[in-house]
Amino acid sequence: MKSNFLQGAAVLILAAASLTATGAVAQSSNRVAASTDWSVFVEESPKECWGVSAPKTTVNTKDGKPVQVRRGDILLFVTYRSGKPGEVSFMGGYPFADGSTVEMTVNNGQKFTLFTNGEGAWARSPEEDAKIIAALKSGADVTLTGRSGRGTQTSDKFSLMGFTAAMDEAGSRCK
Repeated sequence: MKSNFLQGAAVLILAAASLTATGAVAQSSNRVAASTDWSVFVEESPKECWGVSAPKTTVNTKDGKPVQVRRGDILLFVTYRSGKPGEVSFMGGYPFADGSTVEMTVNNGQKFTLFTNGEGAWARSPEEDAKIIAALKSGADVTLTGRSGRGTQTSDKFSLMGFTAAMDEAGSRCK
């Protein structure tokens, strides 16, 4: 597990509070840019910058049938800290099943597996983060599929419109 897990979790909670489940950005003093479907935020102490987006579509199923479920904020992030590469994370809006993974499928055919802990999912290494970010820059959308502790399968589709510009902005602000 990454050493900055707890530090990153605090940033994600702050960012989650500034977005609604529909993806509309609420007023926030640390929002510095919006690049179509992605927004960029900066926190000064400690210095952290992140791009974030909410899903365009969400499908929840149990035993292969659509179900209504209550979920918290569903967000996809890339976080930058001074001198460190971008870190990909996903907040599913529910506690993931113990030992489960989240499958990330970019529409360009590239697939990745994220490990889960509580309501979050992350890449396993900085090298994997870099591969994911490169794949996202070349895609139009990405789908993340997970399983809740109650056995619900979830599929969340995010637009990548504005992703590259948001990553350039976030990365440049936290060199």
